[in-house]
Amino acid sequence: MNEIPTDLKIIGDKLQISWSDGASHQYGFSQLRSACPCATCREKRKEETAPTAADSLALPVLSAAEAQPLTIQGMQPVGNYAYSINFSDGCDKGIYTFEFLRQLGG
Repeated sequence: MNEIPTDLKIIGDKLQISWSDGASHQYGFSQLRSACPCATCREKRKEETAPTAADSLALPVLSAAEAQPLTIQGMQPVGNYAYSINFSDGCDKGIYTFEFLRQLGG
């Protein structure tokens, strides 16, 4: 994978990334957030898919940040291969490699 981002824009509730090969993809904030590659989010996704009889009727409790519309509060480059995205719900540990972002966009 040799493509690198050449431009980033926030358009409404989407992040638009233009790539060095001329491609451009839009990523919904919730799409990016639900695919967060950090260890905490990966474990949480595993727990959500594991069946549990005792909690089958329990509703999740949302924090104040989780109840608000999701936004991207910042992005930081990680070397020359990825971005760290800071979401409004507090998650800021995921490292989104360029390759991972291309897979999500296409």
